[in-house]
Amino acid sequence: MSGQGQGSQELEELLLGGQLRYTRVDAAEMTGVSKEFSERLWRSFGFAGPADDVPAFSDSDLEALRRVKALLDRGGSAEEFVLRQARALGQTMAKLAEWQTGIMLNGNGNGESTRLSEGYLAEMEPLVVYAWRRQLAASAARALAEASDGDLPGRGPVAVGFADMVSFTAMSRELSELELGRVVERFEETAADIVAAHGARLVKTLGDEVLYAAADARVGVEIGMAISEAVREETEVPDVRVGMAYGPVLPLMGDIFGTTVNMASRLTSLARPGTLVADPALAAELEGDPDYELVRIVRRPVRGLGIIQPYVVRRSSQR
Repeated sequence: MSGQGQGSQELEELLLGGQLRYTRVDAAEMTGVSKEFSERLWRSFGFAGPADDVPAFSDSDLEALRRVKALLDRGGSAEEFVLRQARALGQTMAKLAEWQTGIMLNGNGNGESTRLSEGYLAEMEPLVVYAWRRQLAASAARALAEASDGDLPGRGPVAVGFADMVSFTAMSRELSELELGRVVERFEETAADIVAAHGARLVKTLGDEVLYAAADARVGVEIGMAISEAVREETEVPDVRVGMAYGPVLPLMGDIFGTTVNMASRLTSLARPGTLVADPALAAELEGDPDYELVRIVRRPVRGLGIIQPYVVRRSSQR
């Protein structure tokens, strides 16, 4: 084995907490999990399946399989339910791992890369569980609040917002990859902090665009305006435009879908830099609120949604 290959295996074994000494057949026999189900579970987590005769599993892998088998044996979880949970964890952790690897490779802020060690892993692992429990508690609380309002969890009306960086394509041609990455990261950090501070949900980031959702229309608008105002104070991040809509959404696989989301996305393209454009449903929620001014603009055809009446939302001059 080459020195590079040896180093790669040592790093993998460090991160997995043990030597890779079991084959896929060994793992199935030693845990009592069928080979077929273990293969499906492995794919659901997002891992490429090794050949049957390749030692690719450690003691921690066997422990994970035993935990899954215990869930199934108790009868409270069907195989498909476990596989769906595994897929959710796998996709989420894959993104987390790539993000953390990038942070470590790019340095920890003082020009030095974070060095992986047992001590580092021991300190970080409980934080992963802590963050997961906190996020799960927040998500469950939102779902229960919607249920108490008489709506199906995740199906009540929400304010959906897209905040989009202006002239991102032109900027990507002018900046180096490192500089562009710094701008994108700063924009996402700013948006994420503002969404969290307002108790809303950052659904996803798309480089030059972020998607968020808030249970209350006013909160959603405040988030959009706060992002725009914060970006104007940044020297690195260009101006943003915000499109918003209010209505039901379909939550699925950590994302949200539906006409409300499509409407907010389309309205973003109608907004001028530094402005927030809303659909009639969100404008109706703000009607009579002394903190905002609603400016009706020209009716526009919106792809896939027909002719709509957009509104520019501004802070009231009487504030």
